[in-house]
Amino acid sequence: MQFNDYRALGFTTLQNGLIAYYPRLNISDAELLLIIQLEAFNQRGESFPSNEKIAANTNLSVTDVSNLIQRLIDRNYLTIEQTTDDQDKIGNKYSLNKLYDVLDNYIDQNILIKDNKKDKTVAVTNDLENSPLNYLSRKVEVEFGRYLSPIEREEIAQWLSVDHYDPEIIELALREAVLSQAYSLKYIDRVLLNWQRHNLKTPEEVERFLKRNR
Repeated sequence: MQFNDYRALGFTTLQNGLIAYYPRLNISDAELLLIIQLEAFNQRGESFPSNEKIAANTNLSVTDVSNLIQRLIDRNYLTIEQTTDDQDKIGNKYSLNKLYDVLDNYIDQNILIKDNKKDKTVAVTNDLENSPLNYLSRKVEVEFGRYLSPIEREEIAQWLSVDHYDPEIIELALREAVLSQAYSLKYIDRVLLNWQRHNLKTPEEVERFLKRNR
């Protein structure tokens, strides 16, 4: 089968902004997978797929899908809206509009570079290839000599989006793990927690702390 044969299956359009910045919105890899599935179904004309259909397209169970949907609803990223067709039959559809509203606001506040004097956008930073998550994941893979699992990548995303660790501090913790020949994210996490307990908030503070304790 050639590539052109697969084109009959169609394509799904997804915002590059979502791909680049979903960790900043505290969206897990599993939640992103669900969002991609919802977009794929919607773009094929099915706006309210069953949990069973979504699960069949992934490695997730029906229960996993249900839990992920509820998590997105709880955070107001996903809504269920009522629809009425031409025959006045009432139905439902999933909407990701509020997620994209949050994404648009994040990009507007953090990514767009503006000329406030002229009230216009003059540039856009592009983190799709060099986002902190992608950069750190590649660094860890190089130092560990292996690819990271999705769960490990999600843990790094949590350091950034939930714990709000400075990427440079995570990189310093990775260095400490390599120096100790402890090639695991659990070790890095313990290092980060130790620095947090010492109220070390900047790379400079960490470096001074390490010099004092060598």
